[in-house]
Amino acid sequence: MEIFTTNGITVRVETQYMPFHSNPRQSKFIFGYHITIENGSTHTVQLLRRHWVINDSDGQVREVEGEGVIGLQPVLSPGESHAYDSYCDLSTEFGKMSGTYLMMRLDNETLFEVTIPEFRMAAPFKLN
Repeated sequence: MEIFTTNGITVRVETQYMPFHSNPRQSKFIFGYHITIENGSTHTVQLLRRHWVINDSDGQVREVEGEGVIGLQPVLSPGESHAYDSYCDLSTEFGKMSGTYLMMRLDNETLFEVTIPEFRMAAPFKLN
């Protein structure tokens, strides 16, 4: 598990290889990830946008940006958390992702970025 805290907002990431959705013969490797965002600050915040940088082990880099997470822009009061599951497709057995969330404090509409910690993805059959 990877964990990072920015401005009182903690992001936890857990990953897993998804063999039944992957097809190594066609260079298709699917990895699921579970993210929990916890508001440890004293302010109510809203997640507005996400920005991902996805790296395959062959040097290919992709960036993904958009509103919210899985179609939601959750509001988190102090002490609340939001968890979601998503996935990433790679063309290699190894890769990594990192990124940021754009958040807003609702009391004064201040925007700030929260770091999503870098996490690595590896097909377990390549780890021997």
